[in-house]
Amino acid sequence: MLTAEPLGVAGVGEPAIRWSAKVSRVGAFTHGLPEVAEIKAAKQAERSRNDLPVPEGEAGVPKSLQPLVGANFEANWSVAQTPPDNSMAISNGGSIVTANNDEVLYMNTSGTVLQYYAWHDFFNDPQLNANIYDPKVVYDSQADRFIMTVLHGSTAANSIVLLCFSQSNNPTIGWWVYSLPGNVLQNNTWFDYPGLGVSTHDVFITGNMFTSGNNQFNQALVFQVAKAQGYVGQSLNYLYWSNLSGQPYAAFTLQPAGWGHQGNSGPGMLFVSSSAGGASTIRIWQITNAVGSNPQMNAYTSPVPAYAPGANANQMGTNDLLDTGDSRILAAFFLGDRIHFVHHADIGGTWNGIRYGRTNVNDLQTQTANWGNQGTSDLAYPALAAFSNDASDPGVMMAYVRSSPSLYPEARVVYCDQNLTFSNGVLVKQGETFVNFQQGNIERWGDYTGMARRHNAPTPKVWMAACYGAHAQGSLNNTWKTWVAEIGSIGNVGIEETGSGPGMRVFPNPVTDHFQLRFMLQETTALRVEIIDARGAMVKLLHEDTRKPGEYLLTFNRGALTSGTYQLVVRGTNTIIGHETIVVQ
Repeated sequence: MLTAEPLGVAGVGEPAIRWSAKVSRVGAFTHGLPEVAEIKAAKQAERSRNDLPVPEGEAGVPKSLQPLVGANFEANWSVAQTPPDNSMAISNGGSIVTANNDEVLYMNTSGTVLQYYAWHDFFNDPQLNANIYDPKVVYDSQADRFIMTVLHGSTAANSIVLLCFSQSNNPTIGWWVYSLPGNVLQNNTWFDYPGLGVSTHDVFITGNMFTSGNNQFNQALVFQVAKAQGYVGQSLNYLYWSNLSGQPYAAFTLQPAGWGHQGNSGPGMLFVSSSAGGASTIRIWQITNAVGSNPQMNAYTSPVPAYAPGANANQMGTNDLLDTGDSRILAAFFLGDRIHFVHHADIGGTWNGIRYGRTNVNDLQTQTANWGNQGTSDLAYPALAAFSNDASDPGVMMAYVRSSPSLYPEARVVYCDQNLTFSNGVLVKQGETFVNFQQGNIERWGDYTGMARRHNAPTPKVWMAACYGAHAQGSLNNTWKTWVAEIGSIGNVGIEETGSGPGMRVFPNPVTDHFQLRFMLQETTALRVEIIDARGAMVKLLHEDTRKPGEYLLTFNRGALTSGTYQLVVRGTNTIIGHETIVVQ
């Protein structure tokens, strides 16, 4: 049993201003598994970027549930560090914490930035004088608080794992900060690539240990920390797990699988890991109890279809490639009797797609499904969240990023149902330019994407934070920005019926030429009327204006809409007023 004392309070004071004076194209050094680099180099030689078809929206099986992008807005920039490493959490009350390697922002669901801090400004501690990076943030819905971890330094001498607990459900009030030793093994290693999960009693931070000097992988490690004292700024009790079993491959990047709905599982925690270089199994890890209650660690193996890393990704407008990393699991959660997990892998011909899996903890049988565009584009760095109100419903929403020789790097989302059937992929934010942040021809991409469920929404709602190619005006061109979006759905478990009752009607329906929309507004509203196709993509913005309370009748021409079934969606300020299915003949 070890103890950590609070360093003080972070993340308080006046909002900072983005410091353009700090802008620099600083590249991250390479560290990882040598066998992964060899696999990718061989696959890169197979890849040709010439004469490839232009990718369209990914087509799943037509179904009643399609992702629907709600409120969405710009968030973090990447002007000092790369890759973005997007992470986010949202409280039941609607407070958003979104972080990347440059900064942390507090926002509301309207996209208003409440406070902003570059990392050194956030901690405001002269003792923290090395690089600060790799943020992960979660919302503890049981305690109604946020927990965040950020890393400091990349040598054995300066490696620190910073652990932060919000003092209330409002992140602007400030955070209690604790320091865990990155070189806790005292073997000349440093801590990298954190994972973060919370149970009923504890918080778990996973990571990979690399040797100082040559930056070669040493082993995986797990911190287990009693959480209650962290919310009140008292001494923390913690322990760590090391020397994890390496069979049938090295234990690498254990991903915590916290409870997927309101509340937490526990008192222990489940984890899942894969082989970075590829295999035909995954590993399930179990810590059985809370700190102070004699926890044990168990490990299990589950067979899966073979997976391996793909080649690096192309992007439009440049010969610079995007680093697709390896096949480590990037996100996971536990719900009912299943662990859900996601990573990317070669889905054929060196092209990266999304590998989604769910493992039954009773028999260790795993079902998997692939999602992607073999031969046209690379999909990478996925995240996922439960998209159901019933723990027995395994439906999930997944965020991911996409690029190709004919696309700038963009952010997307897809839904997968209980039968492992995917919806159509939906564009969340289109890339605005290619990325040219680092020297050389390999750009960092990822390393992870943020996605979090808003637990108290009456119908399933998740939020995502993902990177896309953009210019940071006045600071840096051809870099990464973050786009935050609420994701609901059109279908049987999705869209809120808040305004679809009395007063909203589309007629005539089916539509042959003109049609009219009648609806009622209860308050002054920034109004948008959209036509959404079967893929969940907006095909036409029919009307946009601010309207006062009252009843409205709008008349539209079907215009160039092809025959088919659409959703007509009326949006207010960060809410959906109503929707109606229309058939165009």
